[in-house]
Amino acid sequence: MARQTRQDTTCPMDALLRLLMGPWTTYILWVLRQRGPLRFGALKREVGGISARMLTERLRMLEEARVIFREHHPSIPPEVTYGLNARGQELGSVLDALDSLARRWADEDERTH
Repeated sequence: MARQTRQDTTCPMDALLRLLMGPWTTYILWVLRQRGPLRFGALKREVGGISARMLTERLRMLEEARVIFREHHPSIPPEVTYGLNARGQELGSVLDALDSLARRWADEDERTH
């Protein structure tokens, strides 16, 4: 029997789902979708509980995946703004659907407990 390659056995959504499953990732995307472009400090405040290191890691990963943009304005102190680019905007309907489902499930769980 011929050996299957990774590409043969991987679901086409695998890379996207792995990107979204990272810690804090969907929360960061949700905040940027709801609030629009934000500077680093404002984004950190909106995503309560996240460390600066984790936020930086997630933002770099999302920028590398071309889901968000990073705009640097050389000033004192430097201004760095993050926001959703075209790919990030495309995730809007997915995030909305997940939000709707999560709220419905939370309501159902609350009624049954």
